[in-house]
Amino acid sequence: MHEHNHQLAVLFRAMADLLAAQRANPYRVRAYRHAADSLLALEEDVAHVAQRRGLEEIDGIGKDLAAKIGEFLDTGKIRAYEELKTPLPQEVKDWAELPGLSDSLVTYLYFRLGIRTLPDLEQLIRSHLLRTLPGFTGSDEQLLEAVQQHMTRKSPPTP
Repeated sequence: MHEHNHQLAVLFRAMADLLAAQRANPYRVRAYRHAADSLLALEEDVAHVAQRRGLEEIDGIGKDLAAKIGEFLDTGKIRAYEELKTPLPQEVKDWAELPGLSDSLVTYLYFRLGIRTLPDLEQLIRSHLLRTLPGFTGSDEQLLEAVQQHMTRKSPPTP
């Protein structure tokens, strides 16, 4: 058994389990499990396959999973796995109740764009960049008003 293959198979299975727990698309869950099985059945080190740019020739490995394998071989980590196993703070999870935001968009804002606070979110809305993101379904004005109301409620009273 090649170490890279085993490590990646363990990571892909863990990602499948986390996605299944989040009720993600079952095809996506199955894809990670299938990729893990394929890596375990592979007779050569996946790093050698990557060097010759043959990852997508492995059964069950498409462009997305090939990129994750490359990321792991380069860095020793898969960012998507780190994000899956790191829960969002409850305060941030609650943003999904704001008009136009969804759980997946809030997760994207937090992990990919580094939006960690309501003032960060307010600044993003004011920049008009939020409306360019897939998954945003509301209006900037309604969301901005809701964010400002949340910030007013959360700010400590002034003496």
